[in-house]
Amino acid sequence: MYYNRIAESLIKEYLKSFRVVGIMGPRQSGKSTMIRHLLKDSYNYITFDSLEIRELFNSDPVLFIQKYNRHIVFDEVQQVPDLFPLIKTVVDKNPGDKGRFVLTGSGQFLLSKNISESLAGRIGVIPLLPMQYSESPDSYRRNFILSGGYPEIAAGNIRNPLIYFDSYLNTYLQKDLRAMINVSDLHAFTQLIRLLAVRVTQILNLSGLSKEIGVTVSTISRWISVLEASYIIFLLNPHHNNLGKRIVKSPKIYFYDNGLLDYLTGTVTHEQIETGILSGPLFENLIISEIRKSLFHYGNFSTMSFLRTNHGDEIDLILDSGTASKLLEIKSSVTYRPHFHKALVKMPDDIVKARFVIYKGETREVIQNITAWNYHDFLNSDILQNL
Repeated sequence: MYYNRIAESLIKEYLKSFRVVGIMGPRQSGKSTMIRHLLKDSYNYITFDSLEIRELFNSDPVLFIQKYNRHIVFDEVQQVPDLFPLIKTVVDKNPGDKGRFVLTGSGQFLLSKNISESLAGRIGVIPLLPMQYSESPDSYRRNFILSGGYPEIAAGNIRNPLIYFDSYLNTYLQKDLRAMINVSDLHAFTQLIRLLAVRVTQILNLSGLSKEIGVTVSTISRWISVLEASYIIFLLNPHHNNLGKRIVKSPKIYFYDNGLLDYLTGTVTHEQIETGILSGPLFENLIISEIRKSLFHYGNFSTMSFLRTNHGDEIDLILDSGTASKLLEIKSSVTYRPHFHKALVKMPDDIVKARFVIYKGETREVIQNITAWNYHDFLNSDILQNL
């Protein structure tokens, strides 16, 4: 069974606006499945995961692009970096011909370099991340915070998510990572991923990670950039506007998928999710990552940040559209407490459009202009489309 993705509408828009459309994202996020379903009647599909296709391309690249040059989906394009300048030559001959190629790939690190050199100004890039809560089957949503949004798991095709994520991590380390950079010490790199997982939602401390793992700060910084480029983690920067003098300059750490995060932290039961030592950070990661995915999939260019002032006020998430801000506080509690919105009410009305508290209790207005949302209601509502 195919589950429709929110990003489908954005892809249709981009096909009318760009000569080339790129779909990037982590391994197994559903890129190929979505594109084959969405464009099955109008585009030919060619995957470079096939050794035969790669050999056909490498034997005569010019002849290959002459044959496959319009309404073509090229899948796993990171396998053939020589393809990009050929596509540039083709699309430059007829700039008005939109949606000529669709490219998909998992290796963002390699792709971004080739795009910047060959396809800048010609390509619109859309990240496709693991499924959002609202995209997953209703019967699965209770497990979403525990097992995450990778389509194979959400669709019920995987009996044991732990085995899936073990294989996923090993494949990433052995295949994708080696294709992007030369990491000589995979053990240290794996240790970094696990340390970032147990520090999720915390301030990034490069020097502390460096000392614990035994590699240089510059190496840690480079590896984190690779994890970001691979859509494994993302960093939430501190707010730098006039909402208060900031005292924190380093970003916070988040993971795109709670299932992978739970696997890395050894969280395997709902009881651990509800009462374990990481219950709060795991819940916060769920909400922040779902909002991050939603921004990408809807094509929303609002920026995300957090606030921590020298007065001790903290706001978990600020969404800034450029003209107004929306503030969100996230609490893993079923019971609402007045102090949940303490920092929210201090922010000036002239620059704040909306204020929300996301928690596990009932959705209700707690005071004027502040709504406390049950997280199921929030993640399944149209509000994410308009953040």
